Amino acid sequence: MEPSLRIAFDVSRTRVVLRTVPGHEREFAELAARIAPGGQRGPLVGEFDLDDFLDRLIELSSWRHDGVVWDDALLQLVNGVLDDAERAEQTLRSGEDADQGAIAPDDVLGLLGESWVGDLTPFQLRDAAHLLSLGHGANFSVPGAGKTRVTLAVYAAMREQGLAQRLLVVGPKSAYEAWLTESQLCFRTPPRTAVMSRTPDYGAEVLLVNYERLSRAVPGLVSWLSAAPSMLVLDEAHRMKLGANGTYGSACLALGPAAARRLILTGTPAPNGARDLENLLSFVWPGRGKRVVSDAVRGGDLAYASTVLRPLFTRTTKQELGLPPFEPKVRYVSLPPIHREVYEALKGNFSARAEACRDDIEALGRAALRLIMAATSPALLIEGSSPYEPLAYGPSPLEAVPGDSLYTLLRNLPSYELSPKYQEAVQIVAANAAAGRKTIVWTTFVRNITTLAELLFPHCPAVVHGGTADRDEEIRRFREDPDCMVLISNPATLGEGISLHQVCHDAIYVDRDFVAGRFLQSLDRIHRLGLAPGTETRVTVLVAEGTIDEVVQLRLKAKLEFMGSILDDPEVRQLADLDEEPADSYGLDLADIRELLRHLG
Repeated sequence: MEPSLRIAFDVSRTRVVLRTVPGHEREFAELAARIAPGGQRGPLVGEFDLDDFLDRLIELSSWRHDGVVWDDALLQLVNGVLDDAERAEQTLRSGEDADQGAIAPDDVLGLLGESWVGDLTPFQLRDAAHLLSLGHGANFSVPGAGKTRVTLAVYAAMREQGLAQRLLVVGPKSAYEAWLTESQLCFRTPPRTAVMSRTPDYGAEVLLVNYERLSRAVPGLVSWLSAAPSMLVLDEAHRMKLGANGTYGSACLALGPAAARRLILTGTPAPNGARDLENLLSFVWPGRGKRVVSDAVRGGDLAYASTVLRPLFTRTTKQELGLPPFEPKVRYVSLPPIHREVYEALKGNFSARAEACRDDIEALGRAALRLIMAATSPALLIEGSSPYEPLAYGPSPLEAVPGDSLYTLLRNLPSYELSPKYQEAVQIVAANAAAGRKTIVWTTFVRNITTLAELLFPHCPAVVHGGTADRDEEIRRFREDPDCMVLISNPATLGEGISLHQVCHDAIYVDRDFVAGRFLQSLDRIHRLGLAPGTETRVTVLVAEGTIDEVVQLRLKAKLEFMGSILDDPEVRQLADLDEEPADSYGLDLADIRELLRHLG
């Protein structure tokens, strides 16, 4: 007899397909409408987002016909989700301290097995205990709190119980070093660890893969995860914050059902608002996570939302790390005359001289990213012979010739004016170097990196960006070479996974974009667990007066305030309040755009 209803994953494993047979069209249409309006694809077929399907699973009870056939992998996920939902509901009802089945921090070391030799701090034991109690979970501890070690402890406990035999870690390439090093330090006999190449290594117990490779590797990784009970970890999980609407997110969601245990790690779970957090928790608890977050923040009371959500994640704060405090400084710089005139023209405020070349200047565009670039130097908007070509600054500036058009001056701007941000950065690095202090200089743009490398040549700069051939060697040189006093990089490349706090305590931001999480992550390269007591950490943010830099500063503050509220963590809010010191996406949301339009108006 033909089954009356078939339920299976689609090819992406992020959606569910329901199929019926002729004679059940009316009942099927009613069922599809109850699961998710608009999900029906034909009289006999419906296709639904996995989260929507799992959230409305109870609607299947209304199907009165015999013969319902489930795809095995989906049925396994559904049974797991029902168990997880019951556990999560109990946790939310009772609060994190009242869960009778919770594992105590003092019990953790006894669960790790004889192979475990890594030290764990009291807050790491607490976090591991909570994650083991939760089943699937989320670790939102600040960068530098040792999330990698806590995760390996959770895995070790699961391995001892026979609940997991292998570990898949999805993360940025920059995080590989931490996983490889910590695996060696934490286990008497380290698990065989491999970095995925073209296909998964079936002999590896721990497999590392980067987000960029995921979309092409999903079938192989699903097979690897399914071959034995496995734990799946998303390191720097905010990279999949777009959920099913993003390339990384859809790949992660496709892998999730194949894992016996899911865990996300990020110190910045909601860099742009509640939607980011919804998508992250949807990976952890399909069909439940998104609804919990949306219900918690619906009233706009973030303190209440934090109280409601707190039992579902663990978080170590900056204060708990016991780190020496630091106060980031905003240092304002004034634009020189030609620079200011060009920037105003890019905004649409044309001087008489600018009117003569309006078409050329308007052709440069005034998108947010280009304005951020222009706030440092409008010359960056003029294409070079290569994407990495540095601006050509001479030994001393020339005098502008009266009568030259503004566009001509723009094309040769490095001959007439030194960018005030470059000048400030060079002075700070030189002063730090004279005092024996190494500096990391952050900037969004590769041509900024290469230009600063030329200007900072006397300090033997290390340079890391997406096109760097051997980033490990550059990082090694910065750490170990006493003549290399400055590292120049961008947060998109080096903002995650790397520890520099042993050798560097000074940072300069030449510019920032609207991505709050990337800013926080990069700050923590030099301010993290293991910092020596009494260490002075100094961070300077350069802001060009009257430019988009001020918009970015305003919006980053608002985003960090949100994260601090939703996580009930005043340290995040404190970090947002940068003190003033006189002298792509790229993270834009609707509020960013509104502020940008005010700036342009």
